Amino acid sequence: MKQPIRNFVKQHYKHFNAASLVDAAEAYEAHIKSGKKMLISLAGAMSTAELGISLAEMIRQDKVHLISCTGANLEEDIMNLVAHNSYERVPEYRDLTPQQEWDLLERGLNRVTDTCIPEEEAFRRLQKHIFEIWKKAENEGRRFFPHEFLFELLLSGILEQYYEIDPKNSWMLAAAEKNLPIIVPGWEDSTLGNIFASYCLKGELKPSTMKSGIEYMMWLADYYTENAGTEGIGFFQIGGGIAGDFPICVVPMLYQDMERTDTPFWSYFCQISDSTTSYGSYSGAVPNEKITWGKLDITTPKFIIESDATIVAPLIFQFLLEEA
Repeated sequence: MKQPIRNFVKQHYKHFNAASLVDAAEAYEAHIKSGKKMLISLAGAMSTAELGISLAEMIRQDKVHLISCTGANLEEDIMNLVAHNSYERVPEYRDLTPQQEWDLLERGLNRVTDTCIPEEEAFRRLQKHIFEIWKKAENEGRRFFPHEFLFELLLSGILEQYYEIDPKNSWMLAAAEKNLPIIVPGWEDSTLGNIFASYCLKGELKPSTMKSGIEYMMWLADYYTENAGTEGIGFFQIGGGIAGDFPICVVPMLYQDMERTDTPFWSYFCQISDSTTSYGSYSGAVPNEKITWGKLDITTPKFIIESDATIVAPLIFQFLLEEA
C-alpha cells in the first residue's frame, strides 16, 4: 500500500511542531486501534477551507465517531457543496481597503480570509428548502437539533440539482449518510441560525421547533456515559472557542454536578491552534490546565500543535487514512 504522506512526515517531521504532529497522529491511531472512540471539534472556518476533502473520508472509514462544530462549519460545508463555482478567492486580501471590502459586500460576497462566500447562490439556494423542512416539522409537532434538519435536507436529494463539487468531498453529506452524531453549540450565531430567528420574529416559526444548546449538552451527557466505557473518549480539537469548550465540559459536569464519580476523563487530547499561549485564554491554554478543571487526567496523552489548522489537519487525516 502506498503511503506518501505518512512516509514523508515520518522522515522529515522530527522536531518541534512537526514532531508534535507525528506524535499526535500516531497516538490518535493507537487510540482508535484500542477500540476507543474519537471526537473531533471544528472551530474557525474549516468547512470553507474545504476540510471535507479529507474529513469526509475519515468519517466513511470510522476514524471519527462524534463531531462538535460551530453553526458556521455546519452550514458552510453545504454551501460549498451547492455554490462552489461562485466562490471567489482574493489572494491579496491583506491589502484590501475598506472601500474594496464594501465593494465585495455590494456584490453579495462575504469574505473569510482569502475566500468569498457568494451570499445569493449559497445562502438563498438553501433557504427555501430548509424553511419547508422546519415548517413541516413544526406543523407536525416535532422538534429536532439543527444538524438533524440539515441531515434531512441532504438525504432528501433536493439539493443534488445544485451540486458543484464531487459529493464525496462533503463531510456533512458523509456524516448524514452515516448518521454521525454532531453537536452544534451556539448554532444561533450562524447564518441559518439568524434566518431561523428572523422567521420566529415574523411569527412564521416557533423557537421551540429547534432543540437548544442545553438539550445538546444533555444528549452529550448520555452519549458519553454510554460510549466512554472505563477509559474515556478521545478529543481532537481544531482551533478553540465554543466548538471545543462546550463538549469538553461534559466530563466535569458528569463527575461534579451529576456526582457520577466513575466517569472517565477524556482519554486523548490534541489541539491544533495558532493562538498565542497566554493566561486567561481558552484557545491559548496549555493542555495541563485542563487537569485542574477535571477534563483530563495526569496520564491522558496530550498534544498541542502550534500551527495553522488548514495545513496540519489534512496532513494528520491523510496520515491516518494511509494506515498500514
